[in-house]
Amino acid sequence: MQWEKAIETYSFYLRLEQGLSENTIEGYQYDVKRLKAFCTDFKINATPLTISAEIIKDFAYQLSKEVQPPTQSRIISGIKGFFLYLQLEGYRENNPTQLLESPKLRKTFPDTLATREVDALISGVEKTNRYFNRNRCMLELLYSCGLRVSELTKLNCSDLFFEKGLIRVIGKGDKLRWVPIADTTQTLIEAYLKKRRIKKAVKGHEDRLFLNNRGKEITRIMVFTIVKNAAFYANIKKNVSPHTLRHSFATHLVENGADIQLVQHMMGHASITTTERYIHMSQRQLKKVLSQFHPRSN
Repeated sequence: MQWEKAIETYSFYLRLEQGLSENTIEGYQYDVKRLKAFCTDFKINATPLTISAEIIKDFAYQLSKEVQPPTQSRIISGIKGFFLYLQLEGYRENNPTQLLESPKLRKTFPDTLATREVDALISGVEKTNRYFNRNRCMLELLYSCGLRVSELTKLNCSDLFFEKGLIRVIGKGDKLRWVPIADTTQTLIEAYLKKRRIKKAVKGHEDRLFLNNRGKEITRIMVFTIVKNAAFYANIKKNVSPHTLRHSFATHLVENGADIQLVQHMMGHASITTTERYIHMSQRQLKKVLSQFHPRSN
């Protein structure tokens, strides 16, 4: 079995058996294609069924020189999943990644924006941009509803239930959840829809809330670019991405005393353990403030 066929069957498995989203499947495909590219670049004649543990260790070493540990760890995890699939399906008798170790990672958290920084970021959307209303609405939704970027790009007009103060969100694994939406955000979206400046929506994209200038669903990369540009114009020095706004949404809820289970629901976390990290972050911030300002801290 050659690389293309193996990647194709693996993708079918992830889609049909694991029920993963297309974005997640693309990520796993990318990991395996990176290993394939390594074999091509170094003229290694190996297929998914013949590649050895030694070659994969060489790949991991080369990877460590090209990417940061978090990216390296993610790619190695993807490669391990691929070969475990081949073994489980009987394509290989052994798993060449069985003894492969991922780099040790420090537990880090993304930057959090203060509320004034969030306001500055949203105000940083260029008013001269013909898509000013659209871009401002996207940033507002990322923060006020805590959406993932993939959830934002897939949001439909039919998912807006303003009379109930809710939006319908399809999250990871096509799991549905309902998220409250603020009156101010509703007003922004209504104003945007009245002035939406696009060509006629392409067939299949008619219901999408956010479209590009060609009438198609806006891409994840474009959302990242819009956020980065807004951060630049707002003179925010932190590393800001769409996830920063989602992260800030959860942090601000916890800091203001929101019930952790409600936060879990609004974030769409499968496990409450994922949500609980925001409690620890809040506690860390309190300790920092105490040590900085309390007279007994010195």
